[in-house]
Amino acid sequence: MHTKESNLKLVVAGLLLGILMSAMDNTIVASAMGTIVSDLGGLDKIVWVTSAYMVMVMAGTPIFGKLSDMYGRKRFFIFGLIVFLIGSALCGTAASITQLSIYRAIQGVGGGALMPIAFTIVFDIFPPQKRGKLTGLFGAVFGISSVIGPLLGAYITDYVGWNWIFYINLPIGIVSFFLIMTSYKESVSHAKQRIDWGGAFTLVAGIICLMFALELGGNQYAWDSATILGLFAGFAVFLIAFIFIEQQAAEPVISFAMFRGRLFATSSLLGLFYGSAFIVATVYIPIYVQGVYGGSATNSGLILMPMMIGTVIGSQSGGLLTTKTSFRNIMLLSAVCFVAGIFSLSTLTPDTSRLLLNAFMALTGFGVGFSFSVLSMSSIHHFDMRQRGSATSTSTFLRSLGMTLGITIFGIIQRNSFTSELSTAFGDGGQASSFGDPRSALTPEARAQIPAPVLEKITNSLSTSIAHTFMWAIVPAVLAVVFVLLMPKDRLAIQPKESQPAPASGQR
Repeated sequence: MHTKESNLKLVVAGLLLGILMSAMDNTIVASAMGTIVSDLGGLDKIVWVTSAYMVMVMAGTPIFGKLSDMYGRKRFFIFGLIVFLIGSALCGTAASITQLSIYRAIQGVGGGALMPIAFTIVFDIFPPQKRGKLTGLFGAVFGISSVIGPLLGAYITDYVGWNWIFYINLPIGIVSFFLIMTSYKESVSHAKQRIDWGGAFTLVAGIICLMFALELGGNQYAWDSATILGLFAGFAVFLIAFIFIEQQAAEPVISFAMFRGRLFATSSLLGLFYGSAFIVATVYIPIYVQGVYGGSATNSGLILMPMMIGTVIGSQSGGLLTTKTSFRNIMLLSAVCFVAGIFSLSTLTPDTSRLLLNAFMALTGFGVGFSFSVLSMSSIHHFDMRQRGSATSTSTFLRSLGMTLGITIFGIIQRNSFTSELSTAFGDGGQASSFGDPRSALTPEARAQIPAPVLEKITNSLSTSIAHTFMWAIVPAVLAVVFVLLMPKDRLAIQPKESQPAPASGQR
């Protein structure tokens, strides 16, 4: 018994390291992009570095989830680790932005397998009464990564070299690989089924079209350009084809039948709304701190610490409460706190104190923290082991889609609001244009060169535009409340002790 418990701890440690590595990757890279571009050049291709990774993660997530149901979790988690580490090693050697983008796509293939399969393994090997605590821990790691990533990326880039933001994955991944390989022994047999290649192809093609349309639109191409309209049209065509193929497939990549269950449908859509609103806080609070308070990029990462702490507390609390009350009741508390936090952030002005900002962030983080643990449990609550991987990956995919849509839509809102505020402050074609992009001008060094009256107008415009963006982010936050109210009153079913499965049901 002692050995089994010991093995379980090692498995959890391996899974946590895998999640930390993949979840942290995009944020750690974002903080180093300025240095990477100055070394490699290719500013016009910078968008591909992030997009290549995100496209492959989003496309791979539902596919690997389905494959893990069909052929076993362990082999695809290990596969994801190996591919992710190969991609990381290659990224560190990149000699051009094009090379880096290709290597990031390889990383993304591996990343798409790690997150959903890790959560599913927890459900396979732990009895219900222990899942809440574990998913709370996993959710906390996911939340922590959004804050640690930028800090670690900035530090490594400044003091070691940008290549090491990729190389640092190697020791973490190797330890995770060793722990899972030696400690996790699957005991469940998985029946081989026909792979839905048509669904997989149309899903990947559709996501590629959508992602690049959202990433390139308004930046390198106008929204009404033939390129962007063509990408959106391609997305529509592949989406229609995907829906048709999935309805005919014996074993679809994404089973629409799962959405007939009210708990799964509401939980998955909640993830989408939470993701789209929360990404606004993680992106624009650092910009607010750097631009309005005058902090450095590293300090703007540190300022997110209250939100991280709130997220960890919320995630742990949510996991523990699943044994006490229904998923709906927990998420109602979460959604109310989340809406209150986003609304508070919409009141930001240049005069908002740091203490008040910290309180707003802690409240927002606390509200969203519940979603990381509770939604991962509620979305697969009614599914058996044969469907859990697919259910987890589908809900993870929808959260990622929400974050992607949030970055794009709210990015447009903030940019347009900022431009409008600057025009009002300076007049069209006025004095602000002589400072280039005011957002990039608000580094401590650049601020010292800007006359005080001009700087005040720029910071006021930036603050107003960010507050305006948070006001719009209330929309998905309120929609989250609506979908929480639509959730059934299901709660975690705790089995009597005598009928509980062995703690190490996934072990031998």
